[in-house]
Amino acid sequence: MTHLRKTMLEELQRRNLSELTAECYLRAVEEFSRFHNRPPDQLGPEEIRQYQAHLFTDRKLDANTVCQHLSALRFFFIKTLKRRWTVEETPYPKRAIRLPDVLSREEVERLIDSADSPLHRVWLSTLYATGMRREELVQLKVENIDSPRMLIHIQQGKGKKDRDVMLSPRLLEQLRGYWRSANPKPKTYLFSGWRTRPRQRRADVRQERLPRRQTRCRPGRNPETSAPAHPASLFRNASARQRRGSADYSTAARPRGSENHQPLPASVRGAAQGNPEPARRTQAGGTARRTEHQSQDR
Repeated sequence: MTHLRKTMLEELQRRNLSELTAECYLRAVEEFSRFHNRPPDQLGPEEIRQYQAHLFTDRKLDANTVCQHLSALRFFFIKTLKRRWTVEETPYPKRAIRLPDVLSREEVERLIDSADSPLHRVWLSTLYATGMRREELVQLKVENIDSPRMLIHIQQGKGKKDRDVMLSPRLLEQLRGYWRSANPKPKTYLFSGWRTRPRQRRADVRQERLPRRQTRCRPGRNPETSAPAHPASLFRNASARQRRGSADYSTAARPRGSENHQPLPASVRGAAQGNPEPARRTQAGGTARRTEHQSQDR
């Protein structure tokens, strides 16, 4: 982990921001550095202006997403680099105000009834009846269902806030039906599964699933660390460099090794040298070539 990334991560942790916010801010600064092909501490308001225009014109991002990128850069320059930041030089884009699409009662019933399984139907009913978020539904525990008072206690939701939502009698019956049919019975989390485990960073989960293989040095990379010679790598985690390899960089100049190619059989190789016509597949599964004698017989 580089000094800039470590300092910014410490500033995020000091303010007790969520892991998703920290990951989003770090990724935004990394993309900003990669766009200009320079370390982020060597950039200024002019580069921010060009990058902001690039997000709108080239990447076609929404105004809310661009504001998220600017918030990450503002945090990096003010809290990490201790530099000044003026709204006049880096204005926030105007956000569009849209009315939500409100479904009718019949449309909601058709949406819930179209679920593939009873479990999915319970999920949709819980989300619609309580208004909780998807991550809050995943983290819902059995002890959070308060049937005597007809309440559902949501713990540490968005913004790390607790709140209570109403529990309707119809939803309570569906949850009880799910409990009776569940095998095995939920013990801690109401909807048990791999996503109900303690939250892990997405990078760590992907790293666990990748097979272990020995990395080799490629053109444009450091032969000692096998890291890309790119300024954005100054702000990237070392584990991310090993995981992603050269996926974000051009591979046009990479030579193709022939050590894995198997030699052709002698019969095929001799036929290819004597007749340049490509082989055609027959019904028996072999290859045949049209010769002059075959054409004469036909």
